[in-house]
Amino acid sequence: MKSLVILFFCAMFFSSAQEEAIDWFPQVRLSWENFKGTPTTDKAAATTASGITYRFSSQSLGDEVQIDFTVIAQFYPNKSWNRPKLCDAHVLGHEQLHFDITEVFARKMRKRMAATKFTRDVKKEVAAIYDEVNVALYAFQHRYDNESNFSRNEEQQALWHQKIAKLLEND
Repeated sequence: MKSLVILFFCAMFFSSAQEEAIDWFPQVRLSWENFKGTPTTDKAAATTASGITYRFSSQSLGDEVQIDFTVIAQFYPNKSWNRPKLCDAHVLGHEQLHFDITEVFARKMRKRMAATKFTRDVKKEVAAIYDEVNVALYAFQHRYDNESNFSRNEEQQALWHQKIAKLLEND
């Protein structure tokens, strides 16, 4: 029986700017070659490190603050790792879904940013949105692992694949 522990990082753009990262795109799928980190525990088959990064600029026009922003879901190869003897395509699919879930929440952040009327306290307001999205992302990732039993519950794993595919398709 495979044991998986998932680790994901949510980092602002400037803190990970120098770190190797793979941006999420629908046509790009992870491969085991992307997992370049060193295992940090012997209790897991693989760890996916992914997170949301952002940057923005703002300009004030009277009392109105307009922003231009970029929000990206990223995978961090040097913090992600696997144990090849314990990993197969099924486990890779589980790990890919963690990255896909990160994209779902990056989209939520983009929507929140686009819908928000910012004030002159824009930096604090953007940080609050980021923090709220990350709290929800963290809870959702844990729910996914718990319900799929870290991919061991194949029925639940398949349901999660369908659920996330629909979220990505409908957004």
